[in-house]
Amino acid sequence: MRPFSWLRRILALGFAVHATAAPSGSGSKLKESISHPRGWSKVAPAHPDHGIELRIGLPQPNFDELETHLYEVSDPFHERYGAHLSKEDVELLVAPHPESIDAVNEWLAAHGIFEQDITRSPAKDWVTVVVPVKLAEKMLDTEYHVWVHDDTGHTLVRTTAYSLPETLHTHIDVIQPTTAFSRFTNQATTYRFSESHDAVVDPNVPYISVLTASGGRVNASCNATITVQCLKELYNAVGYVPAGSKNGNRIAITAYLEQYANLRDLHLFYEDQVPAAAAANSSFSVVSINGGLNNQSTSAAGVEANLDTQFAFGLTYPTDATFYTTGGRPPINPFLPETSNTNEPYAQWLAYVLSQKSLPQTISTSYADDETSVPYSYAKRVCRGFAELGARGVSLTFSSGDGGVGDGDPDPATQTCFTAQNTTAFEPLFPPSCPYVTAVGGTTHVPEVAFRISGGGFSNYFARPWYEEFAVPPYLEALAASGVYQGRGLYNASGRAYPDVAAQSDDFRIFYEGTPGLVAGTSAAAPTVAGIISLLNDARLSAGLPPLGFLNPLIYAIGSLGLAGFNDITVGNNPGCGTEGFNATVGWDPVTGWGHRISGG
Repeated sequence: MRPFSWLRRILALGFAVHATAAPSGSGSKLKESISHPRGWSKVAPAHPDHGIELRIGLPQPNFDELETHLYEVSDPFHERYGAHLSKEDVELLVAPHPESIDAVNEWLAAHGIFEQDITRSPAKDWVTVVVPVKLAEKMLDTEYHVWVHDDTGHTLVRTTAYSLPETLHTHIDVIQPTTAFSRFTNQATTYRFSESHDAVVDPNVPYISVLTASGGRVNASCNATITVQCLKELYNAVGYVPAGSKNGNRIAITAYLEQYANLRDLHLFYEDQVPAAAAANSSFSVVSINGGLNNQSTSAAGVEANLDTQFAFGLTYPTDATFYTTGGRPPINPFLPETSNTNEPYAQWLAYVLSQKSLPQTISTSYADDETSVPYSYAKRVCRGFAELGARGVSLTFSSGDGGVGDGDPDPATQTCFTAQNTTAFEPLFPPSCPYVTAVGGTTHVPEVAFRISGGGFSNYFARPWYEEFAVPPYLEALAASGVYQGRGLYNASGRAYPDVAAQSDDFRIFYEGTPGLVAGTSAAAPTVAGIISLLNDARLSAGLPPLGFLNPLIYAIGSLGLAGFNDITVGNNPGCGTEGFNATVGWDPVTGWGHRISGG
């Protein structure tokens, strides 16, 4: 029996009474369709009174101008470097044409939806309405079904195609939830209990020579356990004390999927590794989005949330810290006419933060989807939302993934990287593949080598951005010359390449449910890089300079010009999809990017 086949049978029986004929759509034209999503089974029609929160994205006709601003204020050689835009500036640049607003309003009104039923983003480029399935089917000339994920049993109410009146096609970019089947998972952070309760760097063990480290050396105990002190030594931040709230610097972590950051665990971690923070009883601000919680019961603690907050906030203490907790994955009973909000939570998080006048200068995220599970229309709009944040001076770090070039499996007989055409191809992740974020790969050991899980590759959605033009082609030319993967169509050589940088991602000592343990994954690397960037932002703000903002043009300028800014990682690979993946090498590579930044703290 296939996993969860019993659930499919029950759902099919329960919903038989709700099956209806396909709604007609006068003058409708297909807007979007996808193939049957791999790993999902359609089990029954959705309950006609089941509520759906539809998010409607209107075109942003001036986005190209916003992108120009983004790149100019992020290019260290441009005269506008650091002149970030205000919230109001950005909203003007992403606002839709009035004609689009009017056309969508008329369409909604024709279905009995009026202004009092509508929620709009500040720029009016997103419209949100809550409607029953039977109305959504009429509006979109489609049928919604309950779908079950074969391996996990997770359910979604989705369709594989929808249509709109032809006159609306130029006025609407995307509508979700419709064709998005992403499972939106945190990276595959592994956790194991520590056999030792010894916490800090041991001064009695030898030091390892690392020229780019603080004092040119790193304690050898960091090869067994990574602590805040290890990271400060490795990334040249020993002795730097942030200004706290004096200069307005802030750092934030995002959390989804009911991942809660436990305050008791944080305090134990601080006692263990950051005693000054423990003495001050330091904590963080919690911002709830879309009903997100931060349950403080011991059993509700999340390994991911604890890892992110403990190391990002431990590295940057006493910098003001924020924990964004976003809801959006409530348990739904598809037999009932309840309302489910199962839009991918990035949209909910972006809607909130873009509406805020003041934002943290550095934000780290350790969640992603297979790029193919996110419809291009939706991925493009979410990616543009990240560009809006970058234009406002926010640095965004995303872990690059823990499956190497796809599933992490080098065995051709057991790999699972299949396309809709049943061919093998590498599987890039989104949002790391978005060109407006900084993707962070993983390293391990001292001296550092590539961690074999480090996600990396080339986007199938987004073209190679200009800042990669001097970095990526040399790697591809060397790869082609080697004959590896030639003619196999495993990756899109013209796509946005990632990761951009890398950092330690193995044997991080955290506290979880009151007990110390070790974790591994690029989920550790992203908050580490965010912490180092926040320290750089702190120094800049204290000196009267603007924050770094969108990092990639600076990163690739430093790397491409051969400036002394990175510790290049040249050993290791990231297997997956029945292959050994890509190799780390001199310069940029799709395993560790440029390596890690020498912060100069």
